[in-house]
Amino acid sequence: MNEPSYLLPTIIGQFQSPGPEIVSIGPLTLRWYGLLIASAVLIGVALSQYLAKKRDIDPEKIGDLVIWLVIAAIPSARLYYVLFEWQTYAAQPGDILAIWKGGIAIHGAVLGGTLAVWIFARLNRLSFWQLSDIVAPSLILGQAIGRWGNFFNSEAFGRPTDLPWKLFIPLANRPVAYREFEYFHPTFLYESLWNLGVFALLLGLFFWDQRDNSKTTGKLKAGTLFLVYMIAYSAGRVWIEGLRTDSLMIGPLRMAQLISLGAILLGSLGIIWIYVLGRRLPDTVAPSATNKGATSQTDREYNGQHSNHMSSQPPGKADIHPSKRPRQ
Repeated sequence: MNEPSYLLPTIIGQFQSPGPEIVSIGPLTLRWYGLLIASAVLIGVALSQYLAKKRDIDPEKIGDLVIWLVIAAIPSARLYYVLFEWQTYAAQPGDILAIWKGGIAIHGAVLGGTLAVWIFARLNRLSFWQLSDIVAPSLILGQAIGRWGNFFNSEAFGRPTDLPWKLFIPLANRPVAYREFEYFHPTFLYESLWNLGVFALLLGLFFWDQRDNSKTTGKLKAGTLFLVYMIAYSAGRVWIEGLRTDSLMIGPLRMAQLISLGAILLGSLGIIWIYVLGRRLPDTVAPSATNKGATSQTDREYNGQHSNHMSSQPPGKADIHPSKRPRQ
């Protein structure tokens, strides 16, 4: 049984990873990266099911959806990364499936996961945007947790720095151009903290919308939380990516920055579409087909009030149009 060396004075003296492995028993190795991803999934499921109950959506549907998300998001995240690093993996094809060594891209996971949610919503006749709003807080929280996998793998760091919170990177993990430098920006930490801020924002909006107050309850339109996620997360990713030394590139451009700018644009257009123009976002279900849990809280309240009003009418009159009633 081999355990990684955790040197307390080293950890206290400088900010650095203790290593990617937690423990090894024979051929089996438990790694921080895998543990963090698994933890993020479990926490995300619990949180999404809790939020689903608040929106009158069957929590079991969220449990079913998570299976789709895991199957779609993780392979998509890996495929995205491998495609943009194909020169490296073409020479070492055996590492293509070695996801425990790191090398997944969150944008690939989001793209794959979004497609999975769309298909799941159509098959189950649920609102894509309602499901996306429920999942968005868990998604950004999972990203905040998962970024610490980069810390333990000594990857996804930034340019050299002498700031007090500088991160020590072992020589074997440093880019060739920065071999002589020891300390770098802990960009994983910047993004993790930023994501926690976005998580707080999304939860704040969710529970503000749930307040038992006629002035605020049900004010958020379907899709709002996911659109805010797109804008807020991407705004942070744009500037943090600018510090990275290992960005996935398309020519001279950083791919993550391009996608983030596109997400900010699409998210902003979506907010304008539903709040300024007052239109509904294209969805997997028609407005008339949305049922309990698939419409906004405002719609549910209106439907409930309308039903109560109709039930209070005398029998035989509430369902007769005035023009068709017999003359008295």
